[in-house]
Amino acid sequence: MIRTKDLKKIYITEEVETTALNNVNLEVQEGEYVAVMGPSGCGKSTLLNLIGGLDTATSGSIIVDGKDLAAIDRSGLARHRRHTAGMVFQSFNLISHRSALENVMLALVFGGVPRGQRKARAAELLRRVGLGERLDHKPSELSGGEAQRVALARALANDPDVLLLDEPTGNLDSATAGEIIDLIAGLNRDAGLTAVMVTHERDMADRVSSRVVELLDGAIVGEGRRGVDGGVSDGGDISRGGEAV
Repeated sequence: MIRTKDLKKIYITEEVETTALNNVNLEVQEGEYVAVMGPSGCGKSTLLNLIGGLDTATSGSIIVDGKDLAAIDRSGLARHRRHTAGMVFQSFNLISHRSALENVMLALVFGGVPRGQRKARAAELLRRVGLGERLDHKPSELSGGEAQRVALARALANDPDVLLLDEPTGNLDSATAGEIIDLIAGLNRDAGLTAVMVTHERDMADRVSSRVVELLDGAIVGEGRRGVDGGVSDGGDISRGGEAV
């Protein structure tokens, strides 16, 4: 589903170069749930933004569902964001003056869903994430967990092939975070939805992901796979910009 090769991202500000990603080689299979871990500033969110088409690489390639993101134009990236990659952010990014239903319906507008189908589709998605009784509530009237559920419903609006999650539990208490993580795990397990989650919380990564990839200073430095006992074990070979993990 996802393959990066020698992926590099360099930011240049006032003649200062900052390497956010350095020759990252990563593969994510269809239906896999991968957690990307590392300290703040290690490049986790940059990697997710590149896969999601929100940013462009300095060099290297990103293949998502058979498409090379480096080879498509801005309109192609927009289509990728609408239909291939659904994104959930730590800060929810909901429109404050719109209801939960309207926030999800807006994603359907951009996805080209006919007007007559949007309301029913949005309501069904919100019921799917447990918010069937909160359709008309605005973000300020929702708890943090409920707001994140709206964001998740919005990300699922146009049936994406991959779900990208940037610290989805970072603003939530531990109990609510567990509920959100389990909800995402259910989508991965029951619907076969490919998921890549960026997090700095080891317990959340170990709880649901099939593989944990560790990032440090813009490079992959190790990985672990979930064992039959539910734990995460050392994956063996470590990628340092060479072969794909």
